[in-house]
Amino acid sequence: MPIERMYVKYSDSIYHFIYFLVGDDELAKDLTQETFLKAINSRSKFRGQSSEKTWLSKIARNLVYDHFRRKRLLKFIPFLHEHEQIDYTYSPEHWLQAKNEHYELYEALGKLPHHYREAIVLRKIEQFSIIESAQILGWTEAKVKNATERGMKKMTELLGGERDA
Repeated sequence: MPIERMYVKYSDSIYHFIYFLVGDDELAKDLTQETFLKAINSRSKFRGQSSEKTWLSKIARNLVYDHFRRKRLLKFIPFLHEHEQIDYTYSPEHWLQAKNEHYELYEALGKLPHHYREAIVLRKIEQFSIIESAQILGWTEAKVKNATERGMKKMTELLGGERDA
């Protein structure tokens, strides 16, 4: 598939993947563009052993890591940013409830160790298979399963603990 069609097909998904990892809209946009530039420059290296989306996601993940290494950050920025494009047609009460639920989910996601966060974003939000997630992360399938399960358990604890408090 030509890179232009890949961009049209996958750019939103790659942007959301990066955004969930960095929590910053402008940075996510920049890294999304950089992902596709890198894909253009390394297109000849794509052997077709994974899907194009998996290949692009791996490039995106590496760019996120490179960005934080350059900034000398040892861990991901906590994801405490509210979802920016909420467009609900609910009553004000429903809108506030939905906004609070989104905020709680994002806040809990931001409190997770980055390896749990990556597994949850790939498996539960981006809907990658275990095999695809393992390819993107460079992990075994067992590690993806374990990180996803442990991350979801921790998310449940964080959300449950916040509601009880």
